[in-house]
Amino acid sequence: MHFDALTYRYPSRRNVVFGSRGMVATSHPLAAQAGLEILKKGGNAVDAALAAAVSLTVLEPTSNGVGGDAFALVWHEGRLEGINGSGPAPAALDGEFFRSRGLTKLPAFGWPAVTVPGAPATWAALSERYGRLPLSQLFAPAVTYAEEGHPVAPNVALLWERAAARFADELKGEPFRPWFGTFCPRGRAPRPGELFRAPHLARTLEIIAESRGRDFYEGGLARRIVAFSDATGGWLKKEDLASFRPEWVEPLGVDYRDCRVWEIPPNGQGLVVLLALKILEGFDCTYRDDPGTFHLQLEAMKLAFADGARHIADRRFADIPLEELLSDDHAARSRALIRPDKALPPEGSLADQGGTVYLAAADGEGTMVSYIQSNFRGFGSGLVVPGTGIALHNRGLGFSLDPRHPNALASGKRPYHTIIPGFLTRGDKPLGPFGVMGAFMQPQGHVQVVMNSVDFGLNPQEALDAPRWQWTSGKTVQVEPGFPHPAALGLARRGHDVRPVLESTSFGRGQIIWRTGEGSLAGGTEPRADGAIAAW
Repeated sequence: MHFDALTYRYPSRRNVVFGSRGMVATSHPLAAQAGLEILKKGGNAVDAALAAAVSLTVLEPTSNGVGGDAFALVWHEGRLEGINGSGPAPAALDGEFFRSRGLTKLPAFGWPAVTVPGAPATWAALSERYGRLPLSQLFAPAVTYAEEGHPVAPNVALLWERAAARFADELKGEPFRPWFGTFCPRGRAPRPGELFRAPHLARTLEIIAESRGRDFYEGGLARRIVAFSDATGGWLKKEDLASFRPEWVEPLGVDYRDCRVWEIPPNGQGLVVLLALKILEGFDCTYRDDPGTFHLQLEAMKLAFADGARHIADRRFADIPLEELLSDDHAARSRALIRPDKALPPEGSLADQGGTVYLAAADGEGTMVSYIQSNFRGFGSGLVVPGTGIALHNRGLGFSLDPRHPNALASGKRPYHTIIPGFLTRGDKPLGPFGVMGAFMQPQGHVQVVMNSVDFGLNPQEALDAPRWQWTSGKTVQVEPGFPHPAALGLARRGHDVRPVLESTSFGRGQIIWRTGEGSLAGGTEPRADGAIAAW
C-alpha cells in the first residue's frame, strides 16, 4: 500500500485526513467528536471507540442501539484480538414452533427474531480489558446528546423517515406503541437539523455505565426487558440475559498480496471476505476500472457467498472446516470455475440491506480499533422496552428454519451474523482498521476497499470514494452513480445483468484508518453518509 496522498483518482468531497496523536472515523460528526474528546482527556483508542459507539446509539438510532450486537478487532501491544458480542436465541425459542405454523423464515418484526442483545456487555468487556477511563466518562457525551437533544443529520433523517413510513404500515398493536412514542414523538420522523431528545435512553445509558453493563442483564433494566417480553408474548427470560457473556476470539486471517487481511471468525460472515480474496489472489488485477477486474471480483464474491451460505453458523453447534475452506487447494478449485468471459449463475439471493454503524479509532501509542454494532434491519424488531429507550434488534433473521442446516434456529444458538470489522497488517506491523457496513454488502465492500488500497494504491479517502458494485442474486449486479460506463458495458457483455441504482444508500458506509510508514495516521470517511473524521 503505497498511496500518494496528494494525488486523487476519484472526485471527492473530502481529502484524506492526517493525524499523529489520535483519530476517530465514524458515520456521524458528533460521534467522531465524542471519541476525540475522550482521547484528549487521556483515553486510548478503545476508550475513544466506545465513546463514539455509545454516542451512535443516540445519534444514529436508524442503524444501531443499546438492544443490538457488536463486534471488534483490537490491535494492542503488538497483538490483534477479537471480541464476538453477538447474543444467542432465547432458551425457549425453537425452530419447530415456526415450522409447525408453515413458516419458512422468521417474521421481521416483533419477538420471533429478537436474540439476546450483546452490545452493553461488549462495551464493558472492551473497557475492562483495554480501557483507561471509567464508563461514566465514556458515556457522558451520549448521555448529553440524549438528554439535551442533538440536531438530526441529513442521511439519518432520510433513513428515519423511510423507517417511520414503513412502521406506520406494518407495526400494529400495543407491543409496538413504545417505538412510536420514542422515535416519532411529534407523530413523525424528525427532519434534518431538528433536535431529537431521548431522556429515557439517557437514563438507561447512565445505569449501564454505573453497573458496568450488568444492570442490563441482571438488574432493573433486565427486569423491565423480561416484564415487557412476558406481557407481549416474547421468549426472552431472565436466565437468557443473566447467562450472556461476549466471547474473546482469535481473529481469522489470510495473506493477500503483501498484506494480511483479518476478520472475526464465524458466526460472522467475515469468512466470505477471506474466501473471495483467496480466489482473487490468483489473478493479476492491476487496473481497477477494467471490466475484467470487476468481473473477477463479482465471480469470486458469488463463490465465496455460496460457501458462506453452506457453512457459516455458530461454531459451538457446527463443525466448520475453516482450514479446508481457506486452503490453497480450495481457492484453486473455486478459481477454476471462473470463466473470464462469462458470468456464473449461482442460485439464491441476498436479503435486504440492514442497519449498522462501523467506526475506526487509533491513538498515538499504537492501539487501533475496528468496531461495528447493529440493530440489523434499521431500527430492528420495532420493539422498544417502555420507559428505557432500548430498541431491540431482530438479529434472529440471520437463522435458517431448515432443521438440516448448520445455521438452523435453536435455543442458545447464535445466528449467521452479517456485521464484520476488518483489519490489515503487513508482516508484524499494523496497517489499520477498515470496514463497510450494510448487511450482505459488507463482504463486497470489504473486498472492494482492500483491493482499492492494496492492488490499486488508492489512499483511504479514494478507496471509499470509488464507485461500488454489489451482487444481489443470480447474474444481477447493481452499480451506483458514478460507476464507469465502459466497465458496466463490459460486464453486460460477459452476461451480467447490470442495473444502475440512482442513489447510494444501499452500497454501504465505511471508514478507514491506516498507519503510515512515518507513524502518522491517514484516515478516510464515507461519502455516502454523514461521515466525519476527528483527528489530533
